[in-house]
Amino acid sequence: MSLSPPVSERSLHVAAGRSGTARAVVRALRPHQWAKNTLVLLPVLLAHRAADADALAAAAVAFAALSLCASGTYVVNDLTDRDRDRRHPTKRTRPFASGALSPAFGVGLAAVLLSAAFGLAAAFLPAGFSAVLAAYVGVTLAYSFRLKAEPILDVLVLAGLYALRVVGGSKATGVLLSEWLLAFSLFFFLGLALLKRYVELRQMETGAAPADNGRGYLADDAALVRAVGPATGLISVLVLALYVTSPEVRVLYAQPALLWMAIPAFVYWTLRMWLLAHRGRMPDDPVLFAVKDPVSYAVVAVVAAAVTVAA
Repeated sequence: MSLSPPVSERSLHVAAGRSGTARAVVRALRPHQWAKNTLVLLPVLLAHRAADADALAAAAVAFAALSLCASGTYVVNDLTDRDRDRRHPTKRTRPFASGALSPAFGVGLAAVLLSAAFGLAAAFLPAGFSAVLAAYVGVTLAYSFRLKAEPILDVLVLAGLYALRVVGGSKATGVLLSEWLLAFSLFFFLGLALLKRYVELRQMETGAAPADNGRGYLADDAALVRAVGPATGLISVLVLALYVTSPEVRVLYAQPALLWMAIPAFVYWTLRMWLLAHRGRMPDDPVLFAVKDPVSYAVVAVVAAAVTVAA
């Protein structure tokens, strides 16, 4: 005979409800998007200060603060987009669009996340990083409420938000930001933003997504984005090639010519991503695709090897 007390049906429903809410909260935070915030490490790594424990610790705190901040803005974005998301084939499952989380809960969650982000930055990092964090929130909210509906301007804003992460890494660690790195970042991330938009337009072309996605683009615009996007990504490779031949590179690398190994790797990765998008094999977010893509990791390994042997 069992001595354990009976479990009521209501208690099982309560436990299941709490578990479901917890999963919904995690989904609303979009932790897979935090990979973008590793960009705060770039100034430290490219300045060859990977052994600087203080700089790495500051970069780690910056990563945590940016991740909290980004999650807070994702919640705000999903709240503002929930009606439109309900008509989207994949976005309709998002927690606020599906009703798994209430709008009131979302407002509170966003406030907690943003408060924690700024509190962490104020406690452990220079004021310059908090200024970057404030700029990130301001631009992101402007994007969520207005700028995402402005064609071309929307992708420029997205590219700028990526670049702000790199600037934040510089402010957090005290490592001066290279103009070469900033130029490369702007073109590289503009290419990624255009790729993301092209995937959405491709879905509109094929009828896999509604024609009104709130972005201000028409399905016919896919051809223009397809023409500009790969070229923008290749411009970032050109910036990298110019850096390899610049006088500045000799300060950091003993064999800078070996950095040329990275050039074809970047070219291949850029064109492959666009080819996959054109064939309909790219999800909504190319960054999320790259995080799960073995070929992307192989390209990163080639680039890392080039930097290592050139140092």
